[in-house]
Amino acid sequence: MNSKIAIATSAGRWLLRHLLPGACALCGGASDAAVCPGCIHQCLATTRPRCPRCANPLPSPCPLSGPDPEVDMSTPGSGPEIEHELGGWLSWLCGACLAEPPAFDRTLVAADYALPVDQLVLQLKFGHRLALAPLFAGLLRDVALRTPDLVLPALLCPVPLGPRRLAERGYNQALEIARPLARCMGVALHARLVLRVQDTAAQSSVAPDQRQQNIAGAFVVPDAALVAGRHIGVVDDVMTSGHTLNELAATLKRHGAAQVSNFVFARTPPH
Repeated sequence: MNSKIAIATSAGRWLLRHLLPGACALCGGASDAAVCPGCIHQCLATTRPRCPRCANPLPSPCPLSGPDPEVDMSTPGSGPEIEHELGGWLSWLCGACLAEPPAFDRTLVAADYALPVDQLVLQLKFGHRLALAPLFAGLLRDVALRTPDLVLPALLCPVPLGPRRLAERGYNQALEIARPLARCMGVALHARLVLRVQDTAAQSSVAPDQRQQNIAGAFVVPDAALVAGRHIGVVDDVMTSGHTLNELAATLKRHGAAQVSNFVFARTPPH
């Protein structure tokens, strides 16, 4: 019986590939995956040394860009392990994070938000191309595997959308990335760990010097017991100024989070 099901499944996939052929989201060529292997190798398989706290680029050479370590991805981190794990790379923070440390403790990103990667983000965010979300999650997991001294969070949550924007879009792109990321890293996901209680203007539409004020007080944590003393991972598609992630991390810290790490697909390079 199982063999018949397997044959039928394989035949169904073959029919779908030939009746509804897929196309790479970047080059437009035929591809069973959302992005073809060639484009992944050319556009997404690059690495660069980054500040471990805010993920802005660091000068090279830097110890953070050394050989890939073997990372144990099986055990989520908790409070007592945090200071031990963070101690090895604190001296490699960028000047901005040393001068004014953000509320979050670490940021992992898979790519720069620049051509052509920005087009992938826009297709997921506004084009309903949800097949890109597992790709983003897989690339983030690859970065996690290459990150020295990484301690996995105990819990993942997406950056929440406000009710109006969620109704307009129909989905939260951060949650679409967080679901496969939680599965492939073996970390629990809590989709409503943090709620957005203010329908703020999109940060991209706000002047840089007004972004902190725009996002202030936008988030609440309904159940502080889920947060207290734990390492929380926050998932988003893009990080630009970092004000949204900083406000969310500050909210989690006020409710007792021991550590907050960001898992963001793309980081806007500094101008």
